[in-house]
Amino acid sequence: MSEAEVLRAILSALGARPDMRVFRNHVGAGWTGRLVARTARRIVLEDARHCTFGLAPGSPDLIGWRSLIVTPEMVGRRIARFVAIEAKARGRLTAGQNGFLAVAGGMGAIAGVARSAEDARALIEPSP
Repeated sequence: MSEAEVLRAILSALGARPDMRVFRNHVGAGWTGRLVARTARRIVLEDARHCTFGLAPGSPDLIGWRSLIVTPEMVGRRIARFVAIEAKARGRLTAGQNGFLAVAGGMGAIAGVARSAEDARALIEPSP
């Protein structure tokens, strides 16, 4: 299964849940400006400006939240818990991806790597 197929499977599985909202987080950089010329291999911009996109360097492929009911000791209010899922068909995480997931998980987020929709479900619904 390719990474794109893994992402689609995870988005489909988690997107069907009424207690979840998960979004694709494209991370990268590019250029913006007024288009001057375009050929099959070249684009020329005027007033070009470098731009970055995505949550942050190293941030995961999927971000979102899961709604939870807080325990009575916590006033019984519904909260949204941040979700950070890095989808991988194969290969390893970068240092930035590992760092992001470690910090997010350490602060209470649901954070981890999923190589399938089943892996993503296991992150969301851990075994007792």
